[in-house]
Amino acid sequence: MRPLQTNDDVELLAFVKESDAAAFEVLYNRYWDKVLDLAYHKTGDLMEAENIVQDVFVSLWKRRETLEIKGNFSNYLFVSVKYRVLKVLARQSSVRMVSIDLAHDLLDDSTQGHLEFDEIRGRLEELVSQLPETCRLIYQLRNEDKTYKEIATQLNLSEKAVDAHLLRARRKLRIELGDFMSLFLL
Repeated sequence: MRPLQTNDDVELLAFVKESDAAAFEVLYNRYWDKVLDLAYHKTGDLMEAENIVQDVFVSLWKRRETLEIKGNFSNYLFVSVKYRVLKVLARQSSVRMVSIDLAHDLLDDSTQGHLEFDEIRGRLEELVSQLPETCRLIYQLRNEDKTYKEIATQLNLSEKAVDAHLLRARRKLRIELGDFMSLFLL
């Protein structure tokens, strides 16, 4: 039997669905630092970032038997953390969510939370599909954890050009999602 660390995410998730704590630990160790870095970058507070990431993983474990992840697990995880960061930032600035009680965990089993998460993810995918081809491709490759250098090599661009396209894509998405998110905020 090969060590679990050599399994890909899809295989590990299948094991997790069967309550395999060791497989969950491999996923946890594989992504903890990456999603913590994202949460810390967005919040600027290491303790809050750790709480966010821990909450996401606890929620995943609690929902392991019914969890259906369509697509890339790392993308799902990053979107989950980003969504949780939005909730924390909204709470910190005393902004109330229109259809969700602030005490409600957005990643629990509630139907409303999942519907809103899916709606935001769907809107993000729609906005990404509307980006100019090069921006869209660079954004997607970066979300697959490709480095600037790898993307530049693959697309025959300079790293500076990759950075400029990515900055342009993120700025457009931030503006468009900001307008969309304002529908959820009071």
